[in-house]
Amino acid sequence: MKSLVLAEKPSVARELARVLGCNQKHKSYIEGNQYIVTWALGHLIELKMPEHYDSKYTTWRLEDLPIIPDKMGLKVIKQTSAQYKSVETLLKRKDVKEVIIATDAGREGELVARWILERAGWRKTIKRLWISSQTDRAIKDGFKQLKPGKQFEALYESAVCRAEADWLIGLNVSRALTTKYKEPLSAGRVQTPTLAMMIEREKEINSFIPKEYWTIQAQIGPLSSEWSQANEKRVFSAEKAEEIKQKLANKKAVLQTVDRKQKNESQPLPYDLTELQRDANKRFGFSAKKTLNVLQGLYEQHKLVTYPRTDSRYLTKDMEATMVDRLQGILSGYKEEVRPVLNQKGKVLARRVFNNEKVTDHHAIIPTEERLNLADLETDERKLYDLIVRRFLALFYPAYEFETIHAIFDVEGETLSARETNVIEAGFKKIIGKEEPNEQKHSLGQLVKGKTFTVNEVTLSKKLTEPPLRYSEADILGKMEKFGLGTPATRADIIEKLISSEAVERQNSRLYPTKKGKQLIDLVNDELTSPELTAKWEKELELIARGNGNQKVFKEKIRKQTSQLVSEIKASEKSYRAHNLTGSKCPECGEFLKERKTKDGRILVCSSRECNFRKHKDPKLSNRRCPQCHKKMEIHNGKAGTYFQCRRCNIVEKAEEKKKKVSKHEERKLKQQYSADNSNFGTSLGDLLKAALDDKE
Repeated sequence: MKSLVLAEKPSVARELARVLGCNQKHKSYIEGNQYIVTWALGHLIELKMPEHYDSKYTTWRLEDLPIIPDKMGLKVIKQTSAQYKSVETLLKRKDVKEVIIATDAGREGELVARWILERAGWRKTIKRLWISSQTDRAIKDGFKQLKPGKQFEALYESAVCRAEADWLIGLNVSRALTTKYKEPLSAGRVQTPTLAMMIEREKEINSFIPKEYWTIQAQIGPLSSEWSQANEKRVFSAEKAEEIKQKLANKKAVLQTVDRKQKNESQPLPYDLTELQRDANKRFGFSAKKTLNVLQGLYEQHKLVTYPRTDSRYLTKDMEATMVDRLQGILSGYKEEVRPVLNQKGKVLARRVFNNEKVTDHHAIIPTEERLNLADLETDERKLYDLIVRRFLALFYPAYEFETIHAIFDVEGETLSARETNVIEAGFKKIIGKEEPNEQKHSLGQLVKGKTFTVNEVTLSKKLTEPPLRYSEADILGKMEKFGLGTPATRADIIEKLISSEAVERQNSRLYPTKKGKQLIDLVNDELTSPELTAKWEKELELIARGNGNQKVFKEKIRKQTSQLVSEIKASEKSYRAHNLTGSKCPECGEFLKERKTKDGRILVCSSRECNFRKHKDPKLSNRRCPQCHKKMEIHNGKAGTYFQCRRCNIVEKAEEKKKKVSKHEERKLKQQYSADNSNFGTSLGDLLKAALDDKE
């Protein structure tokens, strides 16, 4: 009897099969003496769509809403149905005694596997591989310590509740808005409150009125100081600022107090996914989605980091024994940083990182024991890996210690202050590259209370108050985390969905709500825009995952909420005007055309949902570069055939004819044909193909 191992992706399945000694390769699985390893292709099963319950739902009508099936059904995804059938066949083999779920160790991974097993009607034993890295050692240890499937049934129930809630609310509200206002409008329990936060920031920016203010700097002997009053350093009156300047100039400054404080800053904890996405956005301008994709490669292909989709920044106590191996793994790329630590036997100085109670499904993202070869990593992979390694190494270095000195001077009743920071122990800041230099060249520490100086120079600096900035992805990820919107694994996709639905634009690393997004928030239900409601749902889902929630109660709440939200939209008297409507009419049905931006340029599409007319407004850009300005050239189809044109330089180039290609099937036939001729014995395939093509010509 054999165990069937179900992985999430073919690449992971191949690694599992190699470690398990499976070497009989088939199209959809790899078999060995003890194990059969197969895979999903992401999801193979999904929730049925409305038209699968009743064909009338194929046409979107407001009067048919809400669509709330008594029991949500499952269907095989058409595009990956062949792989599902292969997995189903394996599940029905008589020599398969159990299934080992080896999909991603999280809520979504559990759903991928369980839906396949449910659709196939699996009733035998289920075991779970639960590992946090893809190294050979982790895989071998994981298979020695397989967990019973029952232990993860609550996680599966939570995943089902999440999927059904997103289907019921997202689908019904989006259909209601789209049919009522005759415009593709997308809403959901996570994306809508996220968009609402961006809109709120936009309102703050638009209502902001800048004000002039002045700051006052003074040179006291050799020291630079600034004016303040009741912790306010700004003066909002030009007359008052000038008055203070005249009052201070060439007067005596008496030292009132010198306040010295020694402080320390603890080592930062390792990364969870959201914190890493925020840092990568700030440092390198990576989108949240890009960070996750690069990180997934470091985890799966290179096996250099632990499981990415974690919300914990702590490690379990038993992991302390693995620290030296991890340090040895990164040694080749970080010799100067690692050797001092190894000399201290890899002792972790930030002891608080080991906390079993604060580790959820997975611990923080840290390096594995896999031996590092920096040459194998692409530029973006190196950048992200470097962040993870340095944050990990910080645990082995001392806390950052520094002294702050704050001197306060009195000048004719006005207050001037000077500050200085002296580094006592750079500690972990040497590793993460944030060591702070001393702020001043002259030490305030030598000053004595009562000492008098002359105010040599006073300067005024005129400035304007500034509005808050639009959110960067780092900012919005922080907000989503604060309000419990989504999970570390889903937040990147939510941001991308807002952009793809044209509710938000990404400009210069900032997120700008569009005219469509602003109107959408006015149309959607107030309750759905509130982060509090979604955060409450996420907490309930987490309770269900922990076995402390009630899935039936949650599902009933979502159904009632869906009915209420759709009723509100139906009763609404608000209106919507498409922001991209043009004055041109569709040549096929007569409705007005809309203009949309795509990666291939601007296109015109019919505003009628029943009409599929679309055409490019701008010429499509090719990958050919202009020989003069090196910009992408436009591609056109004329009477003489296809040609490329650079509008800027007015250069035109004719497209070359495509070279003849030979299919794999033709290759095999040609080899057989020409191999039969002894005169061609030993001729290379390239020569054979050339000869064949010459014959055709």
